[in-house]
Amino acid sequence: GYDFAAVLEWFAERVDRIILLFDAHKLDISDEFSEVIKALKNHEDKMRVVLNKADQIETQQLMRVYGALMWSLGKIVNTPEVIRVYIGSFWSHPLLIPDNRKLFEAEEQDLFRDIQSLPRNAALRKLNDLIKRARLAKVHAYIISSLKKEMPSVFGKDNKKKELVNNLGDIYARIEREHQISPGDFPNLRKMQDQLQAQDFSKFQPLKSKLLETVEDMLANDIAQLMVLVRQEESQRPTQMVKGGAFEGTLHGPFGHGYGEGAGEGIDDAEWVVARDKPMYDEIFYTLSPVDGKITGANAKKEMVRSKLPNTVLGKIWKLADIDKDGMLDDEEFALANHLIKVKLEGHELPNELPSHLLPPSKRKITE
Repeated sequence: GYDFAAVLEWFAERVDRIILLFDAHKLDISDEFSEVIKALKNHEDKMRVVLNKADQIETQQLMRVYGALMWSLGKIVNTPEVIRVYIGSFWSHPLLIPDNRKLFEAEEQDLFRDIQSLPRNAALRKLNDLIKRARLAKVHAYIISSLKKEMPSVFGKDNKKKELVNNLGDIYARIEREHQISPGDFPNLRKMQDQLQAQDFSKFQPLKSKLLETVEDMLANDIAQLMVLVRQEESQRPTQMVKGGAFEGTLHGPFGHGYGEGAGEGIDDAEWVVARDKPMYDEIFYTLSPVDGKITGANAKKEMVRSKLPNTVLGKIWKLADIDKDGMLDDEEFALANHLIKVKLEGHELPNELPSHLLPPSKRKITE
């Protein structure tokens, strides 16, 4: 009993994020859903996709489903950038196939971060919406005044109106050419034609140059100044985040993402985690000609580059491992460097600061 697509469009103009939900085991985009996505046109920057119930299919099948979804979306959502898809199982039931638990956890945290950060850019998004509306109003003025100008003053108004509505695409092209306006700023052609059918063209207003100049001045100058003010205000305010609900407790205790993995391995152990493999690292250390219990940077480099990690990564590892900053490594620091190399080779990220549980026992007093 109402225009569903129009209602969605109304909401799309006012929201900060639009999430399209798909089931991994029934991927078909129905005609109705396709129309819904098309109704969200011009709001693609707000759109994200969730591929839900991904725990119900095997990894190999999940890859095929993901590829099929991207292909289907590519035909409906016309954006230069690939739309972000979050893969997971977004409910509180046990995972049916737990093989991809780590992937699902990482994707969930990415989605949560995306939603939680929305207040940070809310003012900027509203400003962008204002710019869109100003451009649309400007184009609308050009269209209406062109139609007004073409109308006869006395006879043949109805026939001329039909002709103008049918040739609206040509009018768009002329305005675009004459005023150097982007095609994306024009209203939907078919929708505009439908709306014009019920209008009396003789009552349309002629172009008001002063009002247009005011809009142009706003777009060229006022908006730029507002942008600066918004940025200043955001930098001075405390970081705003969405809180409560599903966001509570997601990163606490041993169930936070990445806890006990990678650089977080051994966080709860009484013993230094690096000590497990230190005998193996010591064998290498003593082949590198240590002097007074330390090896030079040059000798350490010869061994560290065997990992085939980029120099930028190895530089970061060196910075973390050389705890006393003397440009050399003792046996504990060398073992720590190798442990961090292993962490990186296993696909985990390196910390920006060395976690306290990775500090060698003999160096803990130095940092204190």
